[in-house]
Amino acid sequence: MDHRKPNPDLYGIPFVTDEFRGMPYLHLGRSGLRVSKVGLGTWKMGYPETGDGARSDEKTSLAILDKAAELGVTLWDTANRYNSSSGNSERIIGTWLENNPDSRRDVVIATKIFGGMDGVTPNHSRAGRLNIIESVNACTERLCVDYIDLLYFHKFDERTPVEESLATIEDLVSAGVVRHFAVSNFTRDQLELYRETEKSLSVRCRVTAVQNKYDILGGEREEAAGVLDWCAAVGASFVAYSPLARGLLTGRYLDPAAAKKGDRLFDEGTLKDDASEAKLAKLKALGAIAAEAGLELSQLALAYMLTLPGMGPVIPTATKVEQVESNAHAGKVELGEEVAAKVKAVLEE
Repeated sequence: MDHRKPNPDLYGIPFVTDEFRGMPYLHLGRSGLRVSKVGLGTWKMGYPETGDGARSDEKTSLAILDKAAELGVTLWDTANRYNSSSGNSERIIGTWLENNPDSRRDVVIATKIFGGMDGVTPNHSRAGRLNIIESVNACTERLCVDYIDLLYFHKFDERTPVEESLATIEDLVSAGVVRHFAVSNFTRDQLELYRETEKSLSVRCRVTAVQNKYDILGGEREEAAGVLDWCAAVGASFVAYSPLARGLLTGRYLDPAAAKKGDRLFDEGTLKDDASEAKLAKLKALGAIAAEAGLELSQLALAYMLTLPGMGPVIPTATKVEQVESNAHAGKVELGEEVAAKVKAVLEE
């Protein structure tokens, strides 16, 4: 495409918009960055033939990304260590971006750094200046991008001075290599420490989002309890990973006896523990509410999560194109007060 000439496809575009390809967008925390209400977790995209543990091969993964882009599911979440520290999830996204260079501006790429990945010395892990800079450089190379839209620390670093970590982020944002900053797997106390330290630096290193585990059945991890409330109080976005409880909040487990090879909880041998009698009772009750509302169970779960104070976008993983289509619909669902009350009552039983 000759970028010196106007693109007729863009004639008549709105002055401002709150959606893209039918997908509603929301602000990420207190930043100006807008992201799709439903994003895409890519942690199981890779090259399973290499033994990296991925569940989606390159062909399937690229088809999933194609469909996500088509439906406006444009927040793509990855990490350098996904799939046995292979970097292959990032490489899949990089391949898609190479194949679709004009779509780079349409997607928000979020990746994470912290653990040992591109080096084996003690300096090549944690949130020290050396590892942050070298990890970001390696991530951009695998992703085939010049900048990262949203960079997470994958874990809290209790050994490195917080000032060093945040000052390095400040430098990367100033250089245009990173545009927004977030953290993952943090407790409320750790977030408060970061928030206090931010005050001595600048808004360029402000935590805009916190990615922690959350689903409507299990809630937050015990050690990270209260983070969702913290996000609501300070204006950060809680980005829930595993929002469908590793597949439990999908229709395939309403009858555990029907679970089969290919279903994640079945494959990982955790179905018996995850699908307790109490959880199954709630699943069936939620399934009935979903059916009455004309929704799939997973769509009801995601749509309800999006109503919670402090909750930002949800990033369910997809290993099939149909799952992207189903999840995308959840971003457009407006749960009425009556339906939301029914869901809340089941969860509080």
